Amino acid sequence: MVATPSTMLALGTEMPDFALTDVVSGDTVARDTFGDSMGIVVMFVCNHCPFVKHVLNELGRLARDYTPRDIAFVAISSNDVQAYPDDAPEKMRALAEVEGWAFPYLFDEEQEVAKAFRAACTPDFYVFDGERQLAYRGQLDSSRPGNDVPVTGADLRRALDAVIAGEKIPDEQMPSMGCNIKWKPGSAPEYFGG
Repeated sequence: MVATPSTMLALGTEMPDFALTDVVSGDTVARDTFGDSMGIVVMFVCNHCPFVKHVLNELGRLARDYTPRDIAFVAISSNDVQAYPDDAPEKMRALAEVEGWAFPYLFDEEQEVAKAFRAACTPDFYVFDGERQLAYRGQLDSSRPGNDVPVTGADLRRALDAVIAGEKIPDEQMPSMGCNIKWKPGSAPEYFGG
């Protein structure tokens, strides 16, 4: 299992605009869907990745803990579903329903949203503040499949607590690690070595 790190998009970057379909509701979800929420967590995930499976329960817990505190959550899958059929929209919907996710799970079929965020791996986490500026990007916590570190969401929770409190998050942030996004043939972005 080879791990790919986050690209670590520059802090302060404005949240890219997007409009994708939620595989559960069928609704189009865009950046403006989240109104004036205090912050937005954007998670690039997929169904088949062992790194994502390792943290699935914590993703639901995070949303349950922080949505009442005016933090919005959205998950996006950008994988090539021809090569990875377990990541197809109907399977995404099934996973979201089994996990009881109350946040949108969006399918980025053209992979343009992943490129706009410079996403590299699953899971890859981004926290945008109330001004839609990037305040955090990096790991959920230090747990990885097989390293016996408990999944707590500690790093992401600290970042969200700081956003809620209006405090600056330290610039030193650890990249997420996971499976690389499964780019369609010939479409890997330049930042990914394409």
